[in-house]
Formats: sequence, structure tokens, C-alpha cells
Amino acid sequence: MLRRGDRATRGRAKVTHAPGGTQAAFGPELPGRGGADYARRAMEDAFRPLEDALAAYRTADSDAAPIAAEFERFLRSASTVFERAHLVGHFTGSAWLVSRDGARVLLTHHRKLNAWLQLGGHADGDADLSRVALREAEEESGLTDLVVEPAIFDIDRHRIPARPNQPEHWHYDVRYIVRATGGEDFVVGDESHDLAWRRVDALVDDETVDASVRRMARKWLARASR
Repeated sequence: MLRRGDRATRGRAKVTHAPGGTQAAFGPELPGRGGADYARRAMEDAFRPLEDALAAYRTADSDAAPIAAEFERFLRSASTVFERAHLVGHFTGSAWLVSRDGARVLLTHHRKLNAWLQLGGHADGDADLSRVALREAEEESGLTDLVVEPAIFDIDRHRIPARPNQPEHWHYDVRYIVRATGGEDFVVGDESHDLAWRRVDALVDDETVDASVRRMARKWLARASR
């Protein structure tokens, strides 16, 4: 598990691009075929932890197999899938941030999307999406002493509307359980209208929250009952 302050470089895929933006260099550019092979192997190594996690998620939840397979295909589609510059879509990381007693989850009333959602955000080149989820949970809530579980909890592909400075695109969102182990007094940041601790059992049939939030509430309660 990662805790606040853990900032290992494991899985980080900050890439530089060859002309045209189609080939990631992953370090010094090497000429000829050998350079291309090096870049391909480096990309595979950086992306393999997420590929393995998606395969494990698909195996554990047969109902999620089709969407997990879609995420795996997208992961293999380009070297830039963790970057906002990949305009057709990109990976994001989110946090199902639960209270110490596990009965409540912290949601944000998202400023841009105007909806109650889980905390989360862009990977910005980081292929370790559990680390992204932890970072976003810290930044958006102001909470400390957070702990993220390494296994994928949920995945969701959703369309982001076009804005003046960006086209419509897709978010391939990978969600992780993040636990509050210390204080629970949050701070509302710039990206939120508001934050709120909500009882998980009250979210299952709450039409005012996103459908994927209701799905995660059901999954969390099913897990807690085992």
C-alpha cells in the first residue's frame, strides 16, 4: 500500500516524443531499429503493472470482463495514453475514499461537471494509477494519513464534453480504495463546489449521484458483507 508521502518512481511513464508524436523515446533516443525496440520494451515495462492489474480485475469480476478488455486494448494503443495531450482520451485515477469506520465515502460536487462524484484526476504521465488516486485524494480533500489499496476497485469509461480549449474526449478511469486513517476534516479545493461525507448505504438508490457512484456503493457494501 502507498501512504501519503510515498513518491517512488515505480511505473512512472513521463515520455518524450519523436517528431509527429507517435513514438515515445523513454530516455535517450536511439537511432535505427534498435532505438524503436528499446522504446517499445520500455513502454511495455512501464505499462505492464496496469495491464496485470486489469487482467486480475477481469478475472475477479466476470461481469466486468468486456470493459476491462476494452481498457487493456486502449492501454496498448499508444505511448501517450496517460497524458492529456492524447486528445481522443486518456487514463485517469480516482479514489473511493472511505472513512475509518468504512460507513461513509467522501464525494466532491465537481465544479466543471456539476455532479457528485468520487475524487480523482488526470495521470499526467504517471502510469501508476493507484499513486494518482492517492495524490488526487490528498490534493482535493486536504486530508492526511491516507492509505491506498493496490488492487483495482472499479473502472469506468465516460465521455467528457467539449470545451472551448479542448475537444470532446473519453476518460478511462481506474478507481482504487483509499482509506482515511487519521482526521476526517476536509478542505474544499478549487475544483469542487463542495465536499461531503456520505453514507455509502444511502447512495445505492440515490439518483442525484452518478450511476457509477451507485455501482461502487453496491460493490463496497457487498465487500463489507463478506
